[in-house]
Amino acid sequence: MSEIIITESNFETEVLKSSMPVLVDFWAEWCGPCQMLGPVVSELATELTDWMKVGKLNVDNNHALAVKYRVASIPTLLLFKNGEVVKTIVGYHTKEEILALIKD
Repeated sequence: MSEIIITESNFETEVLKSSMPVLVDFWAEWCGPCQMLGPVVSELATELTDWMKVGKLNVDNNHALAVKYRVASIPTLLLFKNGEVVKTIVGYHTKEEILALIKD
């Protein structure tokens, strides 16, 4: 499964009401580190389908959500469980680093 495109209109359904954890990548097209992280997020989306959803949220198109969750730097990954942020990862990280951070 590829990553889900998350917007203000589907955020509640896809993230807040999800029965499984959701890793959301807050990114923008103009952001170099975001572009580097994109393939990593795609790999995670494919590999974690059994126990986690992975989505991408463009901060330029969904500014209100970036403000609500205090995303000051991108890329930022937020891990949601039961509608709450339980982990924040800022900046570029390898797939292995992200896996270690979300599994602990």
